[in-house]
Order: sequence, then structure tokens, then C-alpha cells
Amino acid sequence: MCSRQAGVLAGLDLAAQAFRLLDPTLAITRLVPDGAPLAAGDAVLRVTGDAHAILSAERVALNFVCRLSGIASATARLVAAARPHGHARMTCTRKTTPGLRALEKYAVRAGGGANHRFGLDDAVLIKDNHIAAAGGIRPALEAARAHVGHLVKIEIEVDTLDQLDEVLAIGADAVLLDNMGPDLLHEAVRRVAGRAVTEASGRVTAEMVPALAASGVDLISCGWLTHSAPILDLGLDFEADSRGSGT
Repeated sequence: MCSRQAGVLAGLDLAAQAFRLLDPTLAITRLVPDGAPLAAGDAVLRVTGDAHAILSAERVALNFVCRLSGIASATARLVAAARPHGHARMTCTRKTTPGLRALEKYAVRAGGGANHRFGLDDAVLIKDNHIAAAGGIRPALEAARAHVGHLVKIEIEVDTLDQLDEVLAIGADAVLLDNMGPDLLHEAVRRVAGRAVTEASGRVTAEMVPALAASGVDLISCGWLTHSAPILDLGLDFEADSRGSGT
């Protein structure tokens, strides 16, 4: 198995398992670890054995590696864009493919990013719809605090400085600064002054990341990493021998 383009590898164990499930006698050699940078033409996995088993598992193995390597590669690009401009960590969201959340979040980590919540039980995130349903920021925060344990973190979304000031007066563990431009974001971080974790979010692109990171935020969250990242193109080049086996 070889990479057809530059990127970052993720999901190789899944590919190996796809081959192994069809034929446990296949000889499988991992040539590159997950998280490693790839150049076009780099070999990542060698499989030797029964041709029928190899060709039957080929597509499933490639689907996993191409998908997860695409996520890892996209994450690595954003991490590299942010690194020179501040301490912000790139993080994914819960916008994942049903059934594949753990794998896609693993791919984000392989690309150098961090994971946000895995589920609703990890922490409380109060969004604009929750605020509307509760009747405002204060009742939303007070209701959340009254119904969760003392170790559960509470984050709340704001999109104006007035909302941020209200949150800071009440208190929260983290604030999600939604769809704020660089100047507004910089002022928001200044006002928070370390009293809460700050997270920038909202239609984040690679071009925006340097300016967002330079604002001083702690986290930059990006949903498209797990729902829309393009695949990394990898392929399997088969070589047969006279006994019906292949590599």
C-alpha cells in the first residue's frame, strides 16, 4: 500500500485488521507509523499471501486509511498554520460520521490536534438554542450548574462582547467565541484575562487560523475536520506470483 500524495498517515491498524480478518495467515508488515508525514510514493504497508483474501479486503482497508489519513492531514495543516502565532490547539467537534466518531477523533490526534467532547456526558456546552430555551444566559448557566456534578465543566457560547461580559460576571469554565473576527476575538480574550478557557469557532478555514491563533485563544475548533475533510489518496499495487499468492 502506497501514498499517492503528501499527507499524514492514520488508520493503518484498521487496514491490517481488514486483511487479517479474511485470512489470519497473511504476512502483514507496517512500514510507517500513524502520525508520520508521507510523501507521494511512500510505501506504508506490505501484505503477502493469498491473492483472493488480499483483493477481497483491499477496498475496506483503503477506505479506512484514506478517510482517516485525510482527517489527519487536514488537521496537521491547521496545526502548522496556528503554531507560529500563539498557543492555540486545534480541536475537532462532535460533527462526526455516525459509528465512526472514535476513529475520526483518533485521526485528529494523529494529525497533532486535540479532541473536544466525545458525547453530551463529557461536559456541558450551552449553545444559542439552549440560551433561547432557558430564557437567557443567566438562567441557562444556573440551570446547568444546578443539575450537574461539581466536577463537570460548563462552557457557554457567545457571539457578542455584551454576552461575554454577562458570562464573566456569572462565571463559566470556558467560553465559545462564535464567529468573531480577529479584532473582536482579540478583545474578547483580553476581557477574559485567563478567567476561563477560550475557544474560537465558526466556519474556520485554514486561511483564518493564523489570525485566530494570534488573538491568544486557547482552542480553535473546526467541525469540517471530521465531516468534510478530503481523503488522502492511497492505493494498493498488487504483484502476483505463479502460486496464486501476491504482495
